[in-house]
Amino acid sequence: MALSKANWTTADIPDQSGRVAVVTGANTGLGYETALALAGHGAHVVLAVRNLDKGKDAASRIAATSANADVKLQELDLTSLESIRAAAAQLRTDYDRIDLLINNAGVMWTPKSTTKDGFELQFGTNHLGHFAFTGLLLDRLLPVAGSRVVTVSSIGHRILADIHFDDLQWERRYNRVAAYGQSKLANLLFTYELQRRLAPHGTTIAAAAHPGGSSTELARHLPRWLMPVYSAAEPLVAQDAATGALPQLRAATDPAVLGGQYFGPDGPAETRGHPRIVASSPKSHDVERQRRLWAVSEELTGVVYPVD
Repeated sequence: MALSKANWTTADIPDQSGRVAVVTGANTGLGYETALALAGHGAHVVLAVRNLDKGKDAASRIAATSANADVKLQELDLTSLESIRAAAAQLRTDYDRIDLLINNAGVMWTPKSTTKDGFELQFGTNHLGHFAFTGLLLDRLLPVAGSRVVTVSSIGHRILADIHFDDLQWERRYNRVAAYGQSKLANLLFTYELQRRLAPHGTTIAAAAHPGGSSTELARHLPRWLMPVYSAAEPLVAQDAATGALPQLRAATDPAVLGGQYFGPDGPAETRGHPRIVASSPKSHDVERQRRLWAVSEELTGVVYPVD
């Protein structure tokens, strides 16, 4: 089956009845729109969120859209390995199977700070947190034919981006844009290496997506000097969160998706438009970087995957 459908929208999502979908960061923005669309097509959706009050509000809003919406909350703080392990343990208790894991949550361009485990905040949240969470849940996905892990990257994976193995936590110097780029490049390196390890099993695939320019809370940490520029440019390059969520929704639900594919908007510079397969940077396809990052991530998180 070929990915021939142009102008793909949520109307093209197949029936998701009977499927369990876990979406991180689902209380707002892209995650909320992703959860809303999946619930609207019959999935049982778990909102994996840090702030339970905001999560309850999101769940109520989703439930209000349909009498059949099936939504549950799971507390998850991706800045804490303890919280990640607790959340995964609870989900493993609650579910014998997981069909979709959408690693959506993230932070961008934050001032220099660390996670509860001492990792640089953007790398620790965007990559290491999701690496650990996915690894701890993978045995709930592996037995399920057609299951998927979708990780959200960014155009930012090309901007000042590399994996600084000599200073992963930015202890010697800090550039918030470059640190974000590192974390988003890591999302792609992780996806491609995960797909290589999943391929022999034949049941689960890993794919990635990016939203282009989307109007969400992610931009709240922009430097003050950049805010006027961003405000002026936003109407030209950004789209609403519902449209920005389409690439990850297509990666998660289109029956024709193959492992290792990367989805983004089809408009100019991939900033807006309908979802299609897009290319990622040459660095993201560097197998040595992929394998080295994987080994380091297992060491830092203490999570060893049940695939090799």
